[in-house]
Amino acid sequence: MLGFHITGHAGYADRGNDIACASVSSAVMMAANTATEVFKLDAKVDVREDEILFKFNGDKDGIGDRLLLGLLLQLDILSDEFPGCIKIENNTVPD
Repeated sequence: MLGFHITGHAGYADRGNDIACASVSSAVMMAANTATEVFKLDAKVDVREDEILFKFNGDKDGIGDRLLLGLLLQLDILSDEFPGCIKIENNTVPD
């Protein structure tokens, strides 16, 4: 995996009280911070209101890929816990 793009809100509850949205945000920020601050992987991180874009600038050892697979697993678990609130799309990015 090269990265991820997260947008919007889960819609489980009103803004500021949405535990589904907070769960996704927490998982995403932990993955991004672990990649860049703990593993010191080179990545582009762009955080905006209602949007996070994260893309590795290389991952020759596969550490980032495994980290993002863990994030994908957590997001899948959250989508089961909050049906209809979290949509996951896997997209292939051309080289």
